[in-house]
Amino acid sequence: MQSVYIAGAGAGSGKSVVVLGFMEMLSSVSRQVGFFRPVVPTDVENDDLTTLIRSRYDLPFAPEMLYGCTADLARQLVSSGQYDELLKRILDKFKTLEEQCDLVVCAGTDFDGVVPSLEFDFNTDLANNLGCLIVVVVKGFHRHPQETLDAVQMAHESMLNRRGELLATVVNGVPREHLDLVRTRARNSLPASERVFVLPEQPALSTPTMGEIQKVLGAECLYGDADAMIQVVTNYKVAAMEIPDFLNYVEDGCLIITPGDRSDIILAALAADVSTAFPRVAGLLLTGNLPLADTVRRLIEGLRRAKVAILRVPTDTFMTALDVHHLESTILAGDDRKTAAALGLFEANVEIDDLRERVSVRRSARVTPLMFEYELIRQAKASRRRIVLPEGTDERILRAAEILTLRDVADLTLLGDRDKIARRIGELGLKMNGVRIIDPVTAPERDQYAATYFALRRHKGISEQMAHDAMADVSYFGTAMVYHGHADGMVSGAMHTTQHTIRPAFEMIKTRPGVELVSSVFFMCLADRVLVYGDCAVNPNPNAEQLADIAITSAATAADFGIAPRVAMLSYSTGASGKGADVERVRDAVRIARERRPDLKIEGPIQYDAAVDADVARTKMPDSEVAGQATVLIFPDLNTGNNTYKAVQRSAGAVAIGPVLQGLNKPVNDLSRGCTVTDIVNTVAITAIQAHQGHRVDSEQPTRVASTISA
Repeated sequence: MQSVYIAGAGAGSGKSVVVLGFMEMLSSVSRQVGFFRPVVPTDVENDDLTTLIRSRYDLPFAPEMLYGCTADLARQLVSSGQYDELLKRILDKFKTLEEQCDLVVCAGTDFDGVVPSLEFDFNTDLANNLGCLIVVVVKGFHRHPQETLDAVQMAHESMLNRRGELLATVVNGVPREHLDLVRTRARNSLPASERVFVLPEQPALSTPTMGEIQKVLGAECLYGDADAMIQVVTNYKVAAMEIPDFLNYVEDGCLIITPGDRSDIILAALAADVSTAFPRVAGLLLTGNLPLADTVRRLIEGLRRAKVAILRVPTDTFMTALDVHHLESTILAGDDRKTAAALGLFEANVEIDDLRERVSVRRSARVTPLMFEYELIRQAKASRRRIVLPEGTDERILRAAEILTLRDVADLTLLGDRDKIARRIGELGLKMNGVRIIDPVTAPERDQYAATYFALRRHKGISEQMAHDAMADVSYFGTAMVYHGHADGMVSGAMHTTQHTIRPAFEMIKTRPGVELVSSVFFMCLADRVLVYGDCAVNPNPNAEQLADIAITSAATAADFGIAPRVAMLSYSTGASGKGADVERVRDAVRIARERRPDLKIEGPIQYDAAVDADVARTKMPDSEVAGQATVLIFPDLNTGNNTYKAVQRSAGAVAIGPVLQGLNKPVNDLSRGCTVTDIVNTVAITAIQAHQGHRVDSEQPTRVASTISA
């Protein structure tokens, strides 16, 4: 497997997007991908790109292993004629890192004058000496198409002159109206064997956030939580006039630059932000290092709804405005919105499979959480399904919806009061292009859905009015959308109980033919593998037949998501040693499951340690195909399963994705009320994949419909 060197062909190429895309792509198929910067500006801790990559991919290496030398040292060596010594120092550190990795992604220098006028050649020399394939990133921002094409040709000629081994050329930031022209001419100007990818301009990446402004300007943050610091600044205003005139100039997403003693401007900007009659203010930048008046400070601290970041700098207003004007946007660690936008841009315009093959990456037998999550997103993007999110006013749902939209994962519908959702989106500064919003109370489909629900449930005493009232509930309305095929799946539970989320599904969608009951699994992402736990959320005390059904359905779910099913039916005893009703129930379940699916690898009763630990398995069940390498673990009851998954999650630091419901005719999935934005993104991706694939169920299974939650 060959390492990759990503080099900008000039300043401002936006290579961070390409670096991030390669790290994501390669981390999904290789267990240990390293990251290396040959030269950092001052130290690695202050290098934004290194910090971003370390944070997102949880690199297990000491910071000093991730770079070759500082820019100052590089300049000293070059100016004293020790160019080869510089290459040697960087090579030594690179090889030390590479020995501990499957491959390394290198991010070239930032054109900060390390080797004046020869920096691209310097990067090519480095790539050759490090034994890396080269990816050239050519700037397309603010360039005429011919100027961009000339830059592509020059970069290619320089590569040939230096005998670099080119993997691909990426032209970044081309205006959309020139996209086809640049793509066609760039490919025609280079040999057919060379890959050229063209990325269009992405506004979400070209505008800075308040956090970027704080970092680049070294500003002091007076007020502003994490959400306030990721607000996008689309424009800036220097405020020096009276309030009535100033308010006429406020635009959505604007940064207000004003002296720190202009209390009137500060308070007017905060009032405009919370007012529905004025655009959203991204933040305030106070100049002159002037202290806030005590009364103004007290007023700001009492504004609970205010989420506007307030920064302070020592420079005067004129110099501050110049600094902001010349600021270049970047991607900071923790900025999930920009990260999603960057990955969505890369994945939509680059032939991922072709590049993987060219890098000759072999797929590791181990599956890390990042690999699993990446594969979820990839499969969901390929199937492109319609998912309804009933809890449209929840902040986590909205943030997840933005990320899913930026990465082009699914077509989303939010349910709830349109005005409240729109206001919440505006308050959070989110971009929801293409996301539908439906209010169940006023939706024209309500009567149709109510008639369907009445027809399905009138045998239970439901009246037409009760059915109509039920459709005002977001969970019932969302389920009806799925039932009628107006959505392919539903994800809910961030604000509602499990009962509230899945009862409508039991009443309307019901179970698939051949499935005895609805059950659930958690995907437990450990450090080096992903296990499937079932059932930890739905069925309290399954009998032997139900346990067998859970095992077979869970095995199918595992296979659907790329996990080879080796099923362990857990108990407090292993093999034939144990006695008692609980052990016999598991033993009967194993027998039933084997009769129904003789092709599946199923073991039990077996204890947890014998199921997952090869050393224990060699002692307790040396001849088993499952013991020591189980991937699907079926718990005997809800009490055991729920406590075990939470214990593993908290004690081992595992990522628990789920519960994922299985057995329904169409996918409806439940969230934990303590879920994170990442949990929601993953669950939506899983739901989209379920909607595309369906569950693989043995056609010979008898059709039985039942549920542990009364329908």
